[in-house]
Amino acid sequence: MDYLPLFIELKARAVLLVGGGEIAYRKADLLLRTGAELTIVAPELHVELQQRHQKGEFKWLQETFKTEYLDGVFLVIAATDDHNLNQHIFSEADKRAILTNVVDNQPLCSAIFPSIIDRSPIMVAISSAGKSPVLTKLLREKLESLLPFSLGTMANIAGRWRERVKQRFSSIHQRRHFWEKAFNGRFATLIANGQLQQAEDQLEQKLAKYDSHTQGELALVGAGPGDPGLLTLKGLQVIQQADVVLYDHLVSAEILELVRRDADKICVGKRAGNHSVAQEETNSLIVKLANQGKKVVRLKGGDPFIFGRGGEELQIAAAEGIPFQVVPGITAAVGASAYAGIPLTHREHAQSVTFITGHCRENGSELDWPALARGNQTLAIYMGTVKAALISQKLISHGRDSNTPVAVIGCGTRPEQQVLTGTLSELERLSQKAPSPALLVVGEVAQLHHQIAWFEQQSVDQTQFIEPGNAVTQVHRPAVIDLV
Repeated sequence: MDYLPLFIELKARAVLLVGGGEIAYRKADLLLRTGAELTIVAPELHVELQQRHQKGEFKWLQETFKTEYLDGVFLVIAATDDHNLNQHIFSEADKRAILTNVVDNQPLCSAIFPSIIDRSPIMVAISSAGKSPVLTKLLREKLESLLPFSLGTMANIAGRWRERVKQRFSSIHQRRHFWEKAFNGRFATLIANGQLQQAEDQLEQKLAKYDSHTQGELALVGAGPGDPGLLTLKGLQVIQQADVVLYDHLVSAEILELVRRDADKICVGKRAGNHSVAQEETNSLIVKLANQGKKVVRLKGGDPFIFGRGGEELQIAAAEGIPFQVVPGITAAVGASAYAGIPLTHREHAQSVTFITGHCRENGSELDWPALARGNQTLAIYMGTVKAALISQKLISHGRDSNTPVAVIGCGTRPEQQVLTGTLSELERLSQKAPSPALLVVGEVAQLHHQIAWFEQQSVDQTQFIEPGNAVTQVHRPAVIDLV
């Protein structure tokens, strides 16, 4: 162990910072947040430091370093680009047993600044003892995504309630069990959602009527269109807290890999013409698992409220008195079209966009074809490949030009994404060639794919389908870069 990790209180302690540039500004900002009595020695100050000095946040000695400035100092930081000066500062401070940090020069440090994750009062510090700052930065970024910003608020509230909990439970074991349930249960969920008063009410109720049984809850989470990078930060945090995850076929394997290792994963997916699990069965499973005290995540491809039956499942949870929350996801129309280089709206081509499903409920209402056939709009059609011929025929018969540009985006946002383009009269043929799942885009914006597609390799590995009497339709296969 090269350094002993410590958290040191600097409030009202004298700290000397030598240097006034950008690096010095970053160190000063961190030190001032601790409440340190900061003195900066530098002939000139960075513009941000000048502004903070004018507010009286620190003392500025506008001159070069002098040894006597070390008198009474608890910590000194050297942030100059003068190696000899930095060496001198370290030597003099070391003689006086003053903790010293020379920026970006590990041998001249008796104290180092770790990479910090700030969820005050929760603090996480990561250090490589100065060996690899870039590696510690990458580790910090990974941990940042796992630690909710609400942790600090939860710790502060727990601190206020700590004494009451001690009075209620004489046993350390009982207190630990109470807090473990709170930090992993409804209390934590309410805080994460900003419902602070309800969170404290929850503690009040649990404290008044303690029950070792854990109340289950449901989180409806949108997984996005496929690329795991499009899963939201909150979505990642929620699925890693789940006891059980009920997922659809549209959820990519890469996203399922992000689920907590010891969580149960149950596929309740549905495919057109092959309903592996009936919706009623899924609803019953949600209720059963939540009533067992489990944290249930219903993980859906795209966004759960866009043709995802999320509303129906929440209605069941509400009727059963099961607490729930919703974490929206990037819906397929937004994600897949963006990765295909197709803006859903454009000042010259489309002033509106309509999301519709090609897989309507039996005996359901007929789509408003005259409205959908109007020009200057984009249609984003989910689950439309099976009925592509009917969609094309209906739109054309109600006035949409048969030469209207269309695109069929198969496996949107994924490495195997394919984009087939053509005209409305070719929609059925294109849909038959597209891999599943596929999104249909109808409107003039579809032609912009050839100009601004960015996710595909456009100059290499380009295949053309040419059939007699039909326009050329291109399929672009993306370049896949393996970073492992």
